[in-house]
Amino acid sequence: MRHDTKQRAEALGRVIDTLDILRVKCPWDAKQTNESLRPNTIEEVYELAQALENDNADEIKKELGDVLLHILFYAKIGDEKDRFDIADVADALNAKLIFRHPHVFGETKVGGAHDVELNWEQIKLKEKGGNKTVLAGVPAALPALIKAFRIQEKAANVGFDWENREEVWDKFNEEAGEVREAIASGDRDRIEDEFGDLLFAAVNAARLYGVNPENALERTNRKFIRRFGHIEQAAAERGIDIYKMTLAEMEELWQEAKHQENKQ
Repeated sequence: MRHDTKQRAEALGRVIDTLDILRVKCPWDAKQTNESLRPNTIEEVYELAQALENDNADEIKKELGDVLLHILFYAKIGDEKDRFDIADVADALNAKLIFRHPHVFGETKVGGAHDVELNWEQIKLKEKGGNKTVLAGVPAALPALIKAFRIQEKAANVGFDWENREEVWDKFNEEAGEVREAIASGDRDRIEDEFGDLLFAAVNAARLYGVNPENALERTNRKFIRRFGHIEQAAAERGIDIYKMTLAEMEELWQEAKHQENKQ
């Protein structure tokens, strides 16, 4: 069922009213602070990401609700401290969206999504109180893989990128060679440094070929879990202790799992 603007506003208002009551009458809700909520917020965002990965509408709706609750909670705390409320949050967001989309709300002409990204970065640099450098907008707390991807995206948006994406493979092979050299040296700091360069090059290659490396790695994680699960299940069905299996026996079951997947 599609809801009109009035129904959406009324639904949001009901949640805000409920939170106002809980903030007063529920001991747990009453004691929450920005600091106490922060770890739960991070967890809720990851749960939303999982629901999106599963593409399950009921899960997505539920997890979006949980994330929305945290947004409203932070706004409620801000209101109690006389700093801002949810209306201020919404108004600031609306103003930012309009300001950053001059091709929709102004006279700027764009040729496609890439031009929009370029304009977006330039506008953010000009905003009062905005990012002072191109990379300043990348949150320091991001997981390293996602951070590498965002860093590369932002650098590319101001022209710091490969002219031909095929050139990235020379860099990748160069970094792989430097990893082998570092391993041969036995220098642990150098080994870690060179592995970092290799991973950064892999992320760059994925980006250049239109692949989100976080999604790609999670896809491989799930594939590994699925295939290793087949090994464990097959071992249990045959009465074999997996800890006593040889590598050759496990590899045979791994290939069996791959074969079954390829047939599907």
